[in-house]
Amino acid sequence: MAANKKSLRQQRILSELDLEPSLRIIDLAERLAVSTETIRRDFDELTQQGLINRTYGGAVRRQSSEPGLNERHKLHIAEREQIARLAMPVLAGSRHIMIGSGATTVHVAKRLAVTMNDLTVITHSFGVATVLAINPTIQVIMAPGLYHAQEGSMHGAQTIRFLENYRVEWAILGASGLDGDGASDALIEASDVYAVMMERATRSMIVADHTKFNQAFPARYCEWENVDVLVSDQTPLGALGDTVRKAGCVITSG
Repeated sequence: MAANKKSLRQQRILSELDLEPSLRIIDLAERLAVSTETIRRDFDELTQQGLINRTYGGAVRRQSSEPGLNERHKLHIAEREQIARLAMPVLAGSRHIMIGSGATTVHVAKRLAVTMNDLTVITHSFGVATVLAINPTIQVIMAPGLYHAQEGSMHGAQTIRFLENYRVEWAILGASGLDGDGASDALIEASDVYAVMMERATRSMIVADHTKFNQAFPARYCEWENVDVLVSDQTPLGALGDTVRKAGCVITSG
């Protein structure tokens, strides 16, 4: 009977995390009318089963894939708009930028288009290129390559060789997950492009909302020592926040 109650409780925990990407132990304990120690033990078991990742004071659902770009554009809109606003003062005065694909980077590109002029932007993302087109003073250079329809962007060896011919002040990149080891992406082809963009930029910026904290995906494209600025709607806490700061990465958050 006790084992059955625990199983039902853990299923409920997973259901709650499906609805809210990140939950605190104390909140779950109140919702399920159990002690925080019970939730901690459940978290330990679910972590061992590979179903969740522990965070400072809570947990997030572990994912092995990410929704398509069209679906992601409908999520966390306010957070992404906030991130885009926060990024602008950091980028002020820049003339040459590379921008990676993703929902958050499109929001950054939208903000660039209405706040900055006389830019050259190199990108492999059709979404980024499209939103920048409203500003005639921004020159967009589109990288060639193999078209990835789900992401609306170009990838592959041709893309990488093209990007290697350029040098820019900033690389602006999104991420599927951020953990103590660095930034990772669900799409291996995208991570290869992001890594090259970072190599060809004097400084690098990762733009990602708080739901990416303490998430790990198959393709890691950088360690925190290689990131100059993390822009997010929230400040990462606990071990992740400590790791980012110790690496010398500046955190800009709402």
